[in-house]
Amino acid sequence: MDKQHSQCSQCPVEFTVNMVGGKYKLLILHQLSIHKVMRFNELRRQFPDITQRTLTRQLRELESDGLINRQVYSEIPPKVEYSLSETGESLYPILLQIENWGLNYIANNPK
Repeated sequence: MDKQHSQCSQCPVEFTVNMVGGKYKLLILHQLSIHKVMRFNELRRQFPDITQRTLTRQLRELESDGLINRQVYSEIPPKVEYSLSETGESLYPILLQIENWGLNYIANNPK
């Protein structure tokens, strides 16, 4: 084990998986990387099987971890928009690699 890992009580891979783990977190981050800014119902339409409660929880966790921004506008009805934070944007190259890996796998492993 190298010096950096011995100073940290948690493996960096485990740390990252804990931040982006969850059924929808990577998908939410991917959609925000494509669309830049989305409202709650726009995100919900992207994932027809997600419940409102689950989406709300995943968004709150992503915001708490500093991966997305939540902008609330003082309007009636209230308007809330989500976007990637600077930290979330730093995941974009990784999201692209995951997408490309999936495309290659699907192309080379037909059912």
